[in-house]
Amino acid sequence: MTALLVVGHGSRDPAGVAEFHRLLDVLRERAGVPVAGGFIELAPPPLRDAVAGLVAGGHRHLGVVPLVLAAAGHAKGDVPAALAREVGRHRGLSYSYGRPLGPHPALLDLLQERLDAVLDRADRAQTTVVLVGRGSSDPDANAEHAKVARLLWEGRGLAGVEPAFVSLAEPGVPAALERARLLGARRVAVLPYFLFDGVLPARVGEQARAWAAGHPAVEVRCADVIGPVPALADLVVERWQEALHGDIRMNCDTCMYRIALPGHEHRVGAPQRPHHHPEDPAHAAHPHVPA
Repeated sequence: MTALLVVGHGSRDPAGVAEFHRLLDVLRERAGVPVAGGFIELAPPPLRDAVAGLVAGGHRHLGVVPLVLAAAGHAKGDVPAALAREVGRHRGLSYSYGRPLGPHPALLDLLQERLDAVLDRADRAQTTVVLVGRGSSDPDANAEHAKVARLLWEGRGLAGVEPAFVSLAEPGVPAALERARLLGARRVAVLPYFLFDGVLPARVGEQARAWAAGHPAVEVRCADVIGPVPALADLVVERWQEALHGDIRMNCDTCMYRIALPGHEHRVGAPQRPHHHPEDPAHAAHPHVPA
């Protein structure tokens, strides 16, 4: 029986960490196999503890799912490097690595549920949605977010869906709200594309409310994050099963480590090196060397 290992980024927000653990509880009820989870930084338990627990239980091959929405630096570099360290720590350990969660129809359905919680369906035609993601220095990940925005728009009767980012990429939340206003929106629903609560989702709400205070002619409603719901757990299980038995095909046509994208030419073929992870003592001593 191959265990399921879920790898999260970590958060300084206790609420986000608690939601990660609630998702693990749901997974234990639905996956039918041993489940463990850990973070690569910012919060305990560290990934090394989750792996050590599975190894102590007799598991030597793991199905690993990165709990991220798009393939950016964490999925492409940090998590694989952290897993490589664990393989070095535990003789005979191997793993199958799953792909990121999105985009996926289940996530679009969950986004629609969050939208429905703050917006009557009858009001969709007069409402523009601002879909806010984390933002990345990886253009491929930012493009995936724009794709999710378009998929959310199609067939749902909304006036429009504008992609936005809360960090590292443009447009930011205020700029996207202003664009919606200039395009004629009188009602905007701000929809965070995040799995759990945390520092960045809170910032999305703060920026949206601050912009709304200065633009009283536009009604702004703020939706909730996706959360540790059963449908999300089922998607994690699907990615785990795919990693073990399916045909995983990553989208590499626009990966900046393979293709010379403008402004990122120096990254082609660059080695993947994880940044400092203070929760891992071995990594703290040698932040760029597997331990």
